[in-house]
Amino acid sequence: MSFSTTLTFPIINKTYDQPTGLFINNEFVAAKSGKTFEVTTPITEEKLTDLQQAGAEDVEVAVQAAHKAFQEWKFTEPSIRGKLLYKFADLVEREKETLAQIESLDNGKSLVCSRYDLNLVVEYIRSCAGYTDKIDGRTINSDSHHLNYTKREPLGVCGAITPWNFPLLMFTWKIGPALATGNTVVLKPASATPLSNLYVCKLIKEAGFPPGVVNVIPGSGRGCGNAILQHPLIKKVAFTGSTEVGRTVMTECAKTIKKVTLELGGKSPNIVFQDCDVEQTIQHLITGIFFNNGEVCCAGSRIYIQATDEKWYSEFLQKFKVAVEKLKIGNPFEEGVFQGAQSTPDQFQTVLDYIKAGKESKLKLLMGGNRIGDKGYFVEPTIFYDVPQDNKLTQEEIFGPVAVVLPFKSVDELIEKANDSEFGLGSGVHTEDINTAIYVSDRLAAGTVWVNCYNDFHQNVPFGGFKQSGIGREMGAEALDNYTQVKAVRIKIKTPQI
Repeated sequence: MSFSTTLTFPIINKTYDQPTGLFINNEFVAAKSGKTFEVTTPITEEKLTDLQQAGAEDVEVAVQAAHKAFQEWKFTEPSIRGKLLYKFADLVEREKETLAQIESLDNGKSLVCSRYDLNLVVEYIRSCAGYTDKIDGRTINSDSHHLNYTKREPLGVCGAITPWNFPLLMFTWKIGPALATGNTVVLKPASATPLSNLYVCKLIKEAGFPPGVVNVIPGSGRGCGNAILQHPLIKKVAFTGSTEVGRTVMTECAKTIKKVTLELGGKSPNIVFQDCDVEQTIQHLITGIFFNNGEVCCAGSRIYIQATDEKWYSEFLQKFKVAVEKLKIGNPFEEGVFQGAQSTPDQFQTVLDYIKAGKESKLKLLMGGNRIGDKGYFVEPTIFYDVPQDNKLTQEEIFGPVAVVLPFKSVDELIEKANDSEFGLGSGVHTEDINTAIYVSDRLAAGTVWVNCYNDFHQNVPFGGFKQSGIGREMGAEALDNYTQVKAVRIKIKTPQI
């Protein structure tokens, strides 16, 4: 039975072969139940293909395959694990443009955004490859009669559940550190955007990873996701998604005492001081909220602008508006498009509902506020200004191309407002004064502070949240701690009898 279909990218009319089966033990296979589910594109709302739908039985098969593979993979020489990861990175780089196009087709994001993702994907895999032989322990000097040392060992089978906004990037953030430290993986991609994850499985096999080391099984959260959370052989779960679902993940994992990392929601402040470089700052504000259609957990959706000088504040808003109006919104495969379609019909409606709520509460609308066209999930870039701190658009995560602007006059007022959120994922500070930058950065309750930039990720810089935005870190050396456990060895030394 064939588990592949031919799909066509719009406008460029290029075709490619899309895997449609579950990837278990290095093979594409049918779901045990025989069930399938439909994948559509948010660009036109049309069906792309049917995929095999994993359930609890398939989770069991995948976990057993991963558990068996772990028995040898954990003792595989670090240098060999590194070579396989480097080979995988090379293969992803070879297929980079096709993978970017798959992301845009399935997710709706522009090719500009997809290509950015793929560049980081390649570099992060290589970064993980470089860490494989650097997972070190330490020696402990307790006394002259003992030798004490520690080892950082892999956990075992790691479960991963990834979101629909960055399908391949989140895939990489999960499997990279897991494989580098000697674990095996069972990963459930979001049902809305699984295509790139399945395509890249072909490259996992081509790179030479042993069967069972990586298993990818698309399915529903209830049937497939819960089975991953509850399985006793899965020793760690990495989840990226909403804070609400993250709480459920943590509760379910507690039943079998798993290690858990959560990268959750955000409502990040992006702060503008009057001494900033205006033109550059406006571009960073655009990147902060309209990159990836605004579907970014750390999006700079609360924009605080210094208004000590009312004239400067008004002029800045107008310049911001003019710059945003120049953005091209539409089919991701059209030349020059920056903002594509919202990824899912539910999220599309959520964004429109928040915009409606903003209008009904008489918020000042700087621009946008409407659906674009009548086919596909396209929304105008939308900015409300002079928004109250306690308004729901200020406090709640919208997860779309909608920003609120709030003026401030003193640093103390700003810090209080910026930290007035249950979230603490990202933040931005725009100023030419290094003293202001450091002072404010030190006082922001956020896992990341970007200064004079925004959404500026690097594979060696850790990313994760404070407060309700999560537990643990992705990328950087810190990510490796999530996938290892420490073993202490204490050896009694006898005095030689000579």
